[in-house]
Amino acid sequence: MSDRFELFLTCPKGLEGLLIEEAVGLGLEDAREHTSAVRGMADMETAYRLCLWSRLANRVLLVLKRFPMKDAEDLYHGVLDIEWADHMVSDGTLAVEFSGHGSGIDNTHFGALKVKDAIVDKLRTPTGERPSIDKINPDLRIHLRLDRGEAILSLDLSGHSLHQRGYRLQQGAAPLKENLAAAILIRAGWPRIAAEGGALTDPMCGVGTFLVEGAMIAADMAPNLNRELWGFTTWLGHVPALWKKLHAEATERAAIGMNKTPLWVRGYEADPRLIQPARNNIERAGLSHWIKVYQGEVGTFEPRPDQNQKGLVICNPPYGERLGDEASLLYLYQNLGERLRQACMGWEAAVFTGAPDLGKRMGIRSHKQYSFWNGALPCKLLLINVNPDQFVTGERRTPEQRQAEREQAAYDQAPVEPQERQYNKNGNPIKPAPAPVVEQARLSEGGQMFANRLQKNLKLLGKWAKREGVDCYRVYDADMPEYSMAIDLYHDWVHVQEYAAPKSIDPEKASARMFDALAAIPQALNIDKSRVVVKRRERQSGTKQYERQSAQGKFTEVSEGGVKLLVNLTDYLDTGLFLDHRPMRMRIQKEAAGKRFLNLYCYTATASVHAAKGGARSTTSVDLSKTYLDWARRNFSLNGFSDKNRLEQGDVMAWLEASRDEFDMIFIDPPTFSNSKRMEGIFDVQRDHVQLLDLAMARLAPGGVLYFSNNFRKFQLEDNLSARYAVEEISDKTIDPDFARNAKIHRAWKITAR
Repeated sequence: MSDRFELFLTCPKGLEGLLIEEAVGLGLEDAREHTSAVRGMADMETAYRLCLWSRLANRVLLVLKRFPMKDAEDLYHGVLDIEWADHMVSDGTLAVEFSGHGSGIDNTHFGALKVKDAIVDKLRTPTGERPSIDKINPDLRIHLRLDRGEAILSLDLSGHSLHQRGYRLQQGAAPLKENLAAAILIRAGWPRIAAEGGALTDPMCGVGTFLVEGAMIAADMAPNLNRELWGFTTWLGHVPALWKKLHAEATERAAIGMNKTPLWVRGYEADPRLIQPARNNIERAGLSHWIKVYQGEVGTFEPRPDQNQKGLVICNPPYGERLGDEASLLYLYQNLGERLRQACMGWEAAVFTGAPDLGKRMGIRSHKQYSFWNGALPCKLLLINVNPDQFVTGERRTPEQRQAEREQAAYDQAPVEPQERQYNKNGNPIKPAPAPVVEQARLSEGGQMFANRLQKNLKLLGKWAKREGVDCYRVYDADMPEYSMAIDLYHDWVHVQEYAAPKSIDPEKASARMFDALAAIPQALNIDKSRVVVKRRERQSGTKQYERQSAQGKFTEVSEGGVKLLVNLTDYLDTGLFLDHRPMRMRIQKEAAGKRFLNLYCYTATASVHAAKGGARSTTSVDLSKTYLDWARRNFSLNGFSDKNRLEQGDVMAWLEASRDEFDMIFIDPPTFSNSKRMEGIFDVQRDHVQLLDLAMARLAPGGVLYFSNNFRKFQLEDNLSARYAVEEISDKTIDPDFARNAKIHRAWKITAR
């Protein structure tokens, strides 16, 4: 075989420029870029070195032959022409990967079969011995790339993809591949910072990929030093002595690097479930004495080991692919920006995101951006110098003011000498200089208008709510059409429901407006960003609005008319308390004394709790969901009610047909539509409300009253009900001031026997 070979190095899309620099540095000659690949010439020593040291490549392919092909027969004979006995034994194992199409081959599986057939036929012995297929750990992994009528047949020296370093056996929900993480670190300037003794920190470290890749760069550790299986291990062209020499050199370099004083490398992760997997990965990489990982929220992480230390803050914050997902993450990006401004003055930062618009909301300008691909998702790497010149604030400052801020920041970060800085020459304590104030991010013109509206609503409704003893109410409901959302206050929490924009609205404009509004909410309502919950509300079908969205299980206590209730702001689209029905609940409380109360489709039984508060003789609450009945039980317990309050699980229609009890007051607030598997048939409020009301009225005691309401905007009460019962619409009497702008939120009727 020749002493020089053609090599193809594959990589993720967008890494080609970095890979060619790395490969040339490792000895690749005549290098050229291709899409997701680099091509060049090298000897065997360089090929091994690339396998061992490339932090960016996926695979190192040694080209065995190039040949033109017009059809499948050309492919077969071109592969057959190779002396395969020089590469593998006749009873060895084989795997074939085929990419590209054309020349009569449109199916990669068919192309791989033709390559396999040619190799097997070439090596088949007179006794019938022949290679077999092993897709997991073959003796030889062959790759054929078809490119514009030319077949490029290669031997895969790497085996498994080189991004699989072997240390990351545990990973989070959306991990970065190791070679992409390394590329981001390189683009962020980490090799330079590490050489200068700088620190590295990741405030959202997940399972520690950035930290491990960064520490390996700093310690001069070959990324694939600990890999045991290679594509060339059982290749007959393998030169073991040459490989052992290169591996020994890499081992010695790693030992020297690991014996250096470790750099300060720290990770912080909010999710406690990821802490131990991160530590396990770090230990497998042999870097436990370099890297430490702690549990902590973004808003609390403190990167500086001492006042003089500088370095790189790097992170890959979560980003949603839908507008609603992105919106809910705005505050995370804002918190990151605040921590950078407060705790990382003079550091460099690198934020890798698939949502650049969110990156812009951090309140710090990036001085450079790079495009990457994370799988099929286009992403940006934002590079930031954390200094006051780059801060986006609500105030324009002169160059002199910026210089004064820099001097103040330098003063605040200077090492403190107790004898000189804590006491003056008279021995009296010196008052420390005040910490620099981090200004709130400037609101856009639209965001300020939105904030003004919120503050106006809060001022008007806050007085009413305090007078009525209500601490959960709607403060905004699409008052400004371009800001289409509902905002509810739940004591000291804010619940935001974004309505899906019409298809006629440009998604980018809708996204920008949503971000403007979310930026304004904490300032206008004086609520910490960590207490704002954002959801996206679209047209629901079936029971989708009741389906679980999350699993945090966090309940918040709120009060209403002397009653304490539990709401869950995160786990479901609705919170467990329909705010628009507050007047109906208060009416029930006032009228319930001494009465037997029935609550159908009770949800979390808030109306029943109000009835019990009002002195009801008994309450019965019926719902199909065990989850909501358990929630209802907790609502009763929270108020000290337990006896005389029945909770019945079942289909309401079937329950009414089977019941023989009488009730003095009945409340029915059915869903618009339900097709639960636990009920017979499908419930449609427009179609089925007459049957429902007839069944319920049959259970109403003489002199009793039934309250019926629903939220279906197109609902029409059947006219013939008035012939059998006394029916009075009371919708306008069941709307509180916080829903006055949306008077059609529901309709309600009072029904009694004639």
